[in-house]
Amino acid sequence: MASITLDLSDTQFQKLQDLATMHGIEIEVLLKASLEDWLNSQKMGFVDAADYVLTKNTELYQRLA
Repeated sequence: MASITLDLSDTQFQKLQDLATMHGIEIEVLLKASLEDWLNSQKMGFVDAADYVLTKNTELYQRLA
């Protein structure tokens, strides 16, 4: 497993700590879950865009084939 070290301001760290405490989890768990959500949303954005282009241009692709 890879590790990453981040430099956070005191304010950023405090906000993370407060949010993790509010949810009753460790900061690391909060960050991993947030990162996973962000990565999945980025992937879905690309998939949605690709589906749109393929659907929109279906007739063109059939003529070119």
